[in-house]
Amino acid sequence: MKQMYDVVVVGGGAAGLSGAVTLARSRRSVLVIDGGEPRNAPAGHVHNLLGREGVAPAELYRAGRAEVAGYGGELCAGTAEKAERDGDGFLVTLADGARVRGRRLLVTTGLVDELPDLPGLAGRWGRDVAHCPYCHGWELRGGRIGVLATGPHSLHGAQLWRQLSDDVLYLLNGGPAPAPEQAEQLAARGIPVVHEPIEAVEIGDDRITGVRLAGGRVVALDAVAVGPRFVARSAFLESLGLAPAPMELNGQVLGLRIPAEASGATSVPGVWVAGNVTDLGATVAVAAAAGQTAAAMINMDLIAEETRDAVAGYRRRETTHPA
Repeated sequence: MKQMYDVVVVGGGAAGLSGAVTLARSRRSVLVIDGGEPRNAPAGHVHNLLGREGVAPAELYRAGRAEVAGYGGELCAGTAEKAERDGDGFLVTLADGARVRGRRLLVTTGLVDELPDLPGLAGRWGRDVAHCPYCHGWELRGGRIGVLATGPHSLHGAQLWRQLSDDVLYLLNGGPAPAPEQAEQLAARGIPVVHEPIEAVEIGDDRITGVRLAGGRVVALDAVAVGPRFVARSAFLESLGLAPAPMELNGQVLGLRIPAEASGATSVPGVWVAGNVTDLGATVAVAAAAGQTAAAMINMDLIAEETRDAVAGYRRRETTHPA
């Protein structure tokens, strides 16, 4: 690693690698620091990514890293723990004690999915336990899908999954029953409501076979859809004074994110964010687009700074050596 880069990218997923390629193609010196723990690692494939439909996450990121390197960007396996202001840029400290400086930062550390504490659920995450019908719905279409109620948005989720299967159940897990209007909507779409608490997810032959309810009854299922609590991986950004804040949808909190402008600019000058760390609902395609957008804004910001410096130098030369 060099001691100084135009941009240090923290996070090597879709947003980070996309941003790094954009910057490297603009002849910026770029370093990507990646801890190697992508959110979608449990998933077998990436979907709704134009031109790369069905690609394995690991393959996608390998290709992205090769593209970054092909344009002269550098990559570092490690965890960026903290950053601090260092003159006109930032000093980044890694977990192994290494330090690197960047004029600007692009942080794409993603999020953590906090699942309900239900035996058997987490082990199937990204396979036949899913939260996004746009990411996994086609693969689970036509099956027996249980939508686990975790909050008000679960009712909307049940309707989304009903688009993909005629056999959808709404699992209250002992929670409050839907309001009359909502119950009517579920009944009209042929979505039965299961009221009992769930003891565990049943698994056989490396697949979900159902859920076991309190009292022992087993409801046969092929998949469970669940809305997790989304929590931004924000420890690195918190070292810069950027605290996570609730992200709401229709008045309901989805989780915690780092607030930012549409361009990815944060309240700390010189620091941009992209992907799930700020947009909790971003898919791989959306995260990659956000990384490109943020990178373009960073490049423009650097050009503005370089232009100011060039003008200041030009004026000094003209004053000292007038024509």
